Amino acid sequence: MTLALTHAHGDRITVAHEPTGTELFAYVYRPEAAWEAPKPYLHPIRTLSGAVVTDYRPNDHRWHKGLQLTASHLSGQNLWGGNTYVHGEGYLPLPEKIGSMAHVSFDEVSATGDRAVIAERLTWHPYDGELWADEERRLEVSHLDAAAGSWSLTWTSAVTNRRAEPLRFGSPTTHGRPAAGYTGLFWRGPRAFRDGRVFSAEADGGELMGTQASWLAYVGEHDGRDGHATLVFEHAAANDHAGEKGTHPAHWFVRSDPFAAVAPSWAFHDELVLAPGDTLTRSYRVTVADGAWDRERVAAQVEGAA
Repeated sequence: MTLALTHAHGDRITVAHEPTGTELFAYVYRPEAAWEAPKPYLHPIRTLSGAVVTDYRPNDHRWHKGLQLTASHLSGQNLWGGNTYVHGEGYLPLPEKIGSMAHVSFDEVSATGDRAVIAERLTWHPYDGELWADEERRLEVSHLDAAAGSWSLTWTSAVTNRRAEPLRFGSPTTHGRPAAGYTGLFWRGPRAFRDGRVFSAEADGGELMGTQASWLAYVGEHDGRDGHATLVFEHAAANDHAGEKGTHPAHWFVRSDPFAAVAPSWAFHDELVLAPGDTLTRSYRVTVADGAWDRERVAAQVEGAA
């Protein structure tokens, strides 16, 4: 297996699987529309056979972009994008609450054999541009398996509070809207993946919203070509921490209707509070596979890649 990396400076980094010519993903770090809370993202993400498994600026949520790290409610600001949820009033256009995550520099951009690494430094800002947080982000491609038709991406982010007061990570649910705990790492699937199959080791579908599980799988069927794809989202064991309310392994935000979306929410039921100078580190592995994997196959892959 061989990976190739192309860097269009100031715009994006593309990682491709050379034997097949498939571009596995593009990491886009150029700033985009202010209303959509600019931040780097991965899109398109593809299976080894070339099938796209992410969406970009869908008409229902223009700020949904592939796979990205978000903060829908952060100490009164919205680094998620679009309208802001206000309890009792719904979603309101509040541009003065829209923040951003800005690329600063890359510590490593490399591809060797079947491994590729993107190590980046970013800063987090509210609307007025003040520095609220630094982030060290590392994306690593691994576990390419041509026989299984799968590959994995590990995303690790370490966010350090640079304010003189706590950073409070919340979500629409912590602010009063039921079953809307999206914040943290967020995937938006293609429109064709609506009504896909969702499962964990012990539960299926709607039973998973707001629950805890070490991994979650989403199976969708393609438009434009035959077949399915499976995405598996896993928590790293290092995500455990002994917070006041015990937030590991986070609670899943997952929908298959009216669109496909998954997030291991940092703040589904309760806010996560990060003290000044403290660092929040979270790591996840996302496996992208051709075909409709069942529970047994996902479990075997998770165990084998551990």
